Amino acid sequence: MVKLAPYATHWKNSKGRFFAEPEASERTPFQRDRDRIIHADAFRKMQYKTQVYANQDSSDHYRTRLTHSMEVAQVCRSICRALNLDEDLGECVALAHDLGHTPFGHAGEDALNACMAPYGGYRHNDQTLKIVRSLECRYPNFDGLNLTWEALEGIAKHNGPCKEGYDEALYGDLEPTTFSGLEAQVAALADDIAYNHHDIDDSLHMGSLSLRTICQFEPFARTFSEVESSFPKASERRLIKETLRRMLDRAVKDLIKTSKQRLKNSGVKTVEDVRNYHEPLIAFSEPMAALMKDMKAFMFEHVYRHYQMNRAAFRAYRVIEGLFETYMKHRRMLSSEHQLNLPEDKEDIHGKAQVVANYIAGLTDRSAVQEHARLFGIR
Repeated sequence: MVKLAPYATHWKNSKGRFFAEPEASERTPFQRDRDRIIHADAFRKMQYKTQVYANQDSSDHYRTRLTHSMEVAQVCRSICRALNLDEDLGECVALAHDLGHTPFGHAGEDALNACMAPYGGYRHNDQTLKIVRSLECRYPNFDGLNLTWEALEGIAKHNGPCKEGYDEALYGDLEPTTFSGLEAQVAALADDIAYNHHDIDDSLHMGSLSLRTICQFEPFARTFSEVESSFPKASERRLIKETLRRMLDRAVKDLIKTSKQRLKNSGVKTVEDVRNYHEPLIAFSEPMAALMKDMKAFMFEHVYRHYQMNRAAFRAYRVIEGLFETYMKHRRMLSSEHQLNLPEDKEDIHGKAQVVANYIAGLTDRSAVQEHARLFGIR
């Protein structure tokens, strides 16, 4: 086993699990966490949840929420390995970070958040924590997955300390005002690296983005020219793949180099030093951070606000709103399993809304559309 850096999150120093369990002799606690996430029902459902292009409308080529999470995990492991951090913990956070996403991607989340506005709103990160802490029902002795404190912390704070107004009952025991360990910080930026590059790939394949258009983005055009010079006989598809591979590789190398220097300059010695540092220690260089920001802005202008995306978002709103309104008015329309979770007090509208939101968030694109069709007779 690779010797971890002193500021890495060491599994031997784990704060343990909420429910005490004998540890596995052949796996570290973080390896066990990873395996529990992979076997979770919510993890499997991500294969039929939208990343960018709706699962039921597109071919098998496009990323789903599941394949996106797997790509994030691969990038995260590579970076953690280079920085002598715990790869298994980084992989846990990467694989789990989108468990709470609704069907239909961000459009679905926006729709459910609008429905839940009178009841506290909906945030997929909150839902992810609920899933791993209570909603998964796999074990006879406890609800949830009973992950280690460090895995829960990473899931809760991989994007930084919790903002004001966080759910104290959900986040309160995870030191919400401090930063997460380095492995979770890596997972957050691995997420950015993965989706920035694979969304371009999917959009070019879908036809909502043309090579001519993406070449308006100078870093892509420059790298594409390099690749074309090196492989003049290669097909356009292969040239695009190699261009994106090189761009992703440069982003990863920049993150590793910059983070090593930041860790050295910071003087942190332990994971507690990392948590209490005044800023995240995993970061891109300023030029690469600007490039990643520009790439995201380019994709918003040319893809995420494309008319095909707007139409998909409109459909998502119609389905989510229709389901939410129906279940709130007619509790018996919910599945028998979820009816059992409804509050006994029929006047507890907030509790009822939360059960409805949990149910809708757990649907896939396909099952949400089918449920809507069954209720309304509309395909």
